[in-house]
Amino acid sequence: MPVPIRRLVVALSLCCALLAGATACGSGSATQDTAAVVAAATPTPTTSAEKQKFAKTRFVVNAGLAAGATYQWIVKPWKAGKFKKGAKGRRLALVKAGVAGAFTYNRLKAATKNAQGDPTLAKAVAPLTAGIAALKDLPSKLRKGDSTDAAVGSFDDIINDVKDAGKSAGAEVTDQVPSASQLTGG
Repeated sequence: MPVPIRRLVVALSLCCALLAGATACGSGSATQDTAAVVAAATPTPTTSAEKQKFAKTRFVVNAGLAAGATYQWIVKPWKAGKFKKGAKGRRLALVKAGVAGAFTYNRLKAATKNAQGDPTLAKAVAPLTAGIAALKDLPSKLRKGDSTDAAVGSFDDIINDVKDAGKSAGAEVTDQVPSASQLTGG
């Protein structure tokens, strides 16, 4: 596919201008000037106070998405009886619940990782890591339709525990229903 001549002219003139500017400035070598520019452009780490603030915010977002997905596609259909044998739309509800379960597990793992940035939040969430790890196999059980009552109860209990832990650490978690692209994209 041929490249338009206008693009070539613009690219060539830009390269020449950059090269002329780099060689014309200063008496030092071009590599020292380039190293100085790169060093100046390197981002600096945030302070510990900013890390804690952002960690708490990210925890709230991730836990909120997990709670929203659990309620919308696992708890709500379960209460409506969609997981019972012979229910209309059972297979689709179970597949959606399995995908939502995997998404919930992923977001809860991210939330526990975010909680490590805040000491208060880390202490509150630490006892829940074993429960979150236990959710790993439940999405496949939901997809298959095996022991849905126990799986739904486990998801609901862990979500409520995470919400309570966040609330006790000053990070109120509210349900946020993820979009379909978020749900399938992770």
